[in-house]
Amino acid sequence: MSLPFSSLRALVGGSTQGIGRAVAETLAAQGASVTLLARNEARLRETAAALPTPGEARHNYLVADFDDPSQLETVVQAYLAAHPEGFHILVNNTGGPPGGPLLAAPVEALRIAFNQHIVCNHLLAQAVVPGMQAAGYGRIVNIVSTSVKVPLPGLGVSNTIRGAVASWAKTLANELGPHGITVNNVLPGATLTQRHHSLVEKKVTQTGQAAEAVEAEMLKLIPARRFGLAEEVAAAVAFLASPAAGYINGTSVPVDGGRTGSL
Repeated sequence: MSLPFSSLRALVGGSTQGIGRAVAETLAAQGASVTLLARNEARLRETAAALPTPGEARHNYLVADFDDPSQLETVVQAYLAAHPEGFHILVNNTGGPPGGPLLAAPVEALRIAFNQHIVCNHLLAQAVVPGMQAAGYGRIVNIVSTSVKVPLPGLGVSNTIRGAVASWAKTLANELGPHGITVNNVLPGATLTQRHHSLVEKKVTQTGQAAEAVEAEMLKLIPARRFGLAEEVAAAVAFLASPAAGYINGTSVPVDGGRTGSL
């Protein structure tokens, strides 16, 4: 299936590694002009240079830290002032909170996660929606987690904040639908990224098991009996960002090999 992105501009968060980078590469390969957004300028520069450039696609990057929402807002607003054409696609993506039981989490951990995932998503949406409205085309896709449907053991802060993101997205979808703008969530399951490896390493430290044993237990819960690839998550994002998905709005799509125990 051909997904026409040749005239579309995309802003992709957390796009120097893992799922975010895979999303940027997938959109770029299909003709979109991609603006990367992350905090490490050296990695941003390297990633932007490596993106495919079919047709007239042009790529660039913005340096901002999701730990500092006010800085993020300043950077994005300055860019839009210089590039009033704005974006057709926003992919909200940033790293997940540290693992651990919810009751043991310090209040500060909740505040940090709320800022990174709710406040920053909201600031970015507020910044790009006017341009989407003017264009009559908008796609906001949030990379969240399957914990939106079934909370995951040992990820208390993440479960809490991810659920808030899903409710935020559903509310925004209702408000923006009349403007030709959709808002959807992609819910990665166990995907081979740095996040996956860090969670496995933590489990190894906690239990004394070998990493292979930890992963074997994880695989028992996945009907596909394998871990996902970042590129597979990116493919779902690309579809939701495309014109073909114009009647899909306000939903959450798991990409998890069938692991989530709910419809």
